[in-house]
Amino acid sequence: MPTTLRQGPYRFYFYSYDCGERRHTHVDRDNMSAKFWLDPVVTLGNNHDYSHKELRDIEKIIHDNLETLRNEWDAFC
Repeated sequence: MPTTLRQGPYRFYFYSYDCGERRHTHVDRDNMSAKFWLDPVVTLGNNHDYSHKELRDIEKIIHDNLETLRNEWDAFC
């Protein structure tokens, strides 16, 4: 389970067996989790307990680090 980014309380990662799917990232904090697709545009895949405001904050972090997240996926997969 490669961790691709840590920012604030968030850990961004994907599972090694996810490589058959299109690029995405999981985001965890405490007992909360979400999945965001990275292609063709950043979209929410699923959400477990994050508020709408926090999802917007996470999406901004993803946009600010999109090249890094995509490159980490490509390098691993």
